[in-house]
Amino acid sequence: MASERMADGHDTDRAEPRIPDPRAPEPRLADPRPLDAIDRDILQILHTDGRASIRSVAERVHVSRANAYARINRLIDDGVIRGFGARINHERAGQGASAYITLKIVQNTWRTVREHLRALPGASHIALVSGDFDVLLLVHTPDNRALRELVLTRLQSIPEVLSTRTLLVFEEDDVEPEH
Repeated sequence: MASERMADGHDTDRAEPRIPDPRAPEPRLADPRPLDAIDRDILQILHTDGRASIRSVAERVHVSRANAYARINRLIDDGVIRGFGARINHERAGQGASAYITLKIVQNTWRTVREHLRALPGASHIALVSGDFDVLLLVHTPDNRALRELVLTRLQSIPEVLSTRTLLVFEEDDVEPEH
């Protein structure tokens, strides 16, 4: 469905009333309010198409535009929706080498290490995990030479990183939400 457009060409009813900064540290949030079926339907729609207009979302979940807008803002304010973004084909975008890198780090240094990792070029996902290693990092680089440089020079120079292991990605596919 077509969304309304203002004279300057901007959509007046896009589903991103406020866009959180994904690089900002996550604030301490109160316990989230329970989600009802309409909230879950809105999340499913926006997960499938983050560019869906407020009008389209409202029509699909059978509520008014004002109600859909208020619900989306509440989901953002509650930290349920952390942002809106594009799904990128990294290879076509010039980032042909991808790898998961596991890191063992000095105990109690997660926050410091996370800040170093956020600053890395090509870092796509960072997770503190349990098991044989402490951190799982997904990176996308232009080629294996850049990946090697990132691991051997950038990662291993972080004082809190004790060891790394690199797992090359040969092929990847995003899991698309069910419609």
